[in-house]
Amino acid sequence: MPTIAKAADIQTVITTFEMTPGTCQDLLDALTEAYAEFISQQPGFISAGLHVNDAQTRIANYSQWNRREDFLAMLRTQEMRDRNRKIHELCRSFEPVMYDVADTFG
Repeated sequence: MPTIAKAADIQTVITTFEMTPGTCQDLLDALTEAYAEFISQQPGFISAGLHVNDAQTRIANYSQWNRREDFLAMLRTQEMRDRNRKIHELCRSFEPVMYDVADTFG
């Protein structure tokens, strides 16, 4: 489970996926499978969470990595490149963006 803290020295990646309601579950299944079978076993992986909006037109993926380089190395593997091609077929667009936690509340 992700722990969000300003003082944490980790890399946060938020990826948003845009799709039709008809492909939402297929995309969610593909992402869940990717995490279970591959991503979660990569060096530097800490945690992730998948979030689906009510209309089933967007998925947000919040992931945490030890270092930026760990995330980039995972993306460059042949395994993930193949999976991303399949994921791309299921959605209109997806964009991973790296963030620093600016603050937390609550």
